[in-house]
Amino acid sequence: MALLEGHLTKLGRIPMTRDSLGAFARKELTHDDHVVVEATGNAAAVVGVLAPYVDRVVIANPKQVRLIAHAKIKTDAIDAAVLAKLYATEFLPGVWVPDQRTIALRRQVARRTQLVPQRGYA
Repeated sequence: MALLEGHLTKLGRIPMTRDSLGAFARKELTHDDHVVVEATGNAAAVVGVLAPYVDRVVIANPKQVRLIAHAKIKTDAIDAAVLAKLYATEFLPGVWVPDQRTIALRRQVARRTQLVPQRGYA
């Protein structure tokens, strides 16, 4: 779903694979675009694929977006339209996304947490 000058346009469904998202980004997105995605298990991966092609990617926290969480009619199109409108009016609560350095440090700490018990140290 795209929101431009108050008008919503459906862009169709995109398979959630790295190749499909990358192809979509190369074809449809520009460096002036902002993208909003819902916080899911793969949201960080989606951000990683789309971020190089756009100005900004925001992950929306669905627990804080009560309009979507409590909607009586739930479809992807309705959810996308609500997210786009909330973002455009600056009412969209986003979640913090760690930078690459923070992600690398988290991996290092997680790996150390695995290794220390194997060595027999507490």
